[in-house]
Amino acid sequence: MDMRLEKDSMGELEVPSKALYGGNTRRAQLNFPISNLRFGRSFIKSLGLIKQSAAETNLELGLIEKDIANAIISSAQEVIDGDHDESFVVDIFQTGSGTSTNMNVNEVISNLSILKLGGEIGSRNPVHPNDHVKKGAII
Repeated sequence: MDMRLEKDSMGELEVPSKALYGGNTRRAQLNFPISNLRFGRSFIKSLGLIKQSAAETNLELGLIEKDIANAIISSAQEVIDGDHDESFVVDIFQTGSGTSTNMNVNEVISNLSILKLGGEIGSRNPVHPNDHVKKGAII
């Protein structure tokens, strides 16, 4: 399997090269293989709606640039429509407050947005999963 190297505040980690999720999601996948159960379609759709609404609000308030907001809104719509359900890989049972689930959706939408804007998947540029996708949309 081809892998890419992702770097974040927790260090470096190999992630499948074509995966839309990133290092945080991959860590959760490796560290918490509790039940092998995944979230259902309605829950994933809800995550997309939350992130899309936050991006629309952030655009309206001038908190993120128009091109980034529009890429997030469009990418969130793909999540809402079920186009990338296979990218939601964290176990339904997890430790903590759902951080792994939140980061899974943030990373998927961020990477979709990066691709729309001509960037490289996993680069966190020009759309960062925390600084842009998560802004005002913590689940």
